[in-house]
Formats: sequence, structure tokens, C-alpha cells
Amino acid sequence: MALHRPIQSNKSRQIAETMDWVHSIDREKIALRLNEQRPENLPPLNVCIQVNISGEESKSGILLEQLDDMVALIKKLPNLRLRGLMAIPAPQENHQAQCAVYAPLFHAFLELSKEDSMIDTLSIGMSGDLAAAIESGSTMVRVGTAIFGERDYSTK
Repeated sequence: MALHRPIQSNKSRQIAETMDWVHSIDREKIALRLNEQRPENLPPLNVCIQVNISGEESKSGILLEQLDDMVALIKKLPNLRLRGLMAIPAPQENHQAQCAVYAPLFHAFLELSKEDSMIDTLSIGMSGDLAAAIESGSTMVRVGTAIFGERDYSTK
């Protein structure tokens, strides 16, 4: 089971105890909590660092300039296994613009994967930019809307 949403501190224990993958490590505090709370009888938790590649204040994720520090931190934590990077960029007007937004993240992913063979996951792309994500090197896409249609997430 994988988790893609920003993690609230009060949910970290449940996540550490039940998940195999987390795609949304976006803060040092969350990485440390997941590491501390991962049960010893379970293998390390596979994680992706969430990068805010569009620089949107409304989105979670670290800035690309902070990636080296987050990678270094996670690699020191024995109960986490860094597997890659994840991003959800701002919507773009066309295919070329989508690819342009993904390019810096893809280059960062290539550099990391050269240093560490366990880094094999680039989780980018959703239903609206699937082709651009695949062209940009995505190894994992999220296509819920294409399968299930639009959903209403408002609280009623």
C-alpha cells in the first residue's frame, strides 16, 4: 500500500506501522518520525521525497535546492529506504510546458540514481499530463481521474 498525501504528524505512527511506501516525504520532522516509529519486525519503509517543482505555496514538497540535504538525512535513517522522487506540478497549458516543468526533476532523479541503485522511482504525472510524464522519465503515474472520473472532495 502506498501513500501520496502530505503527512500529518499525528498520523505518522499509523503510517509507519502499516504502509510499505510513502510518496510524500516533504519535511525533516516527518522523515524522523517515520524512522523512529517503524516497527523493527518490518523492512525499511520505501520513500519518495516530494519536490515542489512549480514553487507553488499551496503545494507540499521541498524545493529542488533542498534536495541534497533531504537525501542526506533520509540515507542516515535505517528504517527508511530512499527509492526516488515525487512531484505534482501546477497544471500547464500544453505538452511542451508540462515536459519543461518536469525536466529539472528528471535530471535530479538521474543524478541520484547514478549514485544509488535503489533509487528507481520517479513518481510524476497524473491523468492530465500522462504523456508528458512518461516522456519525461516517469516510472510511476497516478491516473485516478482517467479511470474513475472526476471526484468531489468537498466536505458536505
